[in-house]
Amino acid sequence: MDRLFLDANVLFTAAHNPGGKAAFLFDALDLARWELLSSGYAIEEARRNLVARYPSCQPGLEGMIRKLAEVPQPALRPVPLELPDKDVPIFLAALGATVTHLLTGDLKHFGRYMNAPQQTGGMVIQTVANYLGEVARSG
Repeated sequence: MDRLFLDANVLFTAAHNPGGKAAFLFDALDLARWELLSSGYAIEEARRNLVARYPSCQPGLEGMIRKLAEVPQPALRPVPLELPDKDVPIFLAALGATVTHLLTGDLKHFGRYMNAPQQTGGMVIQTVANYLGEVARSG
């Protein structure tokens, strides 16, 4: 079973677009294909951005949060990747939770590390679309 860490932008997108790929991750939990995880840091960032831009979508986010496991936020420390300070807690939480995948839409900061587990502590960083495409191809 894949262990998927969801970045704040994936949570935001799932709540804002309930018919999209990010929301499908929550809708298909009964397939027992993956486990959803995130951190308090990512959840709060998603909540803050959603309230500011689409407050009517907040109940959807809260329902989704109940379907995932919240992992501990490790203490900040240097990471072997070039990431902005705001993304270091995301990477560290995913790494600490020993996830198989870190799903993010942040191509600007995580793009160079996508599909490169040899650089990211063994986890695969992907977009939701890339991940679901691989799942579909593998049957």
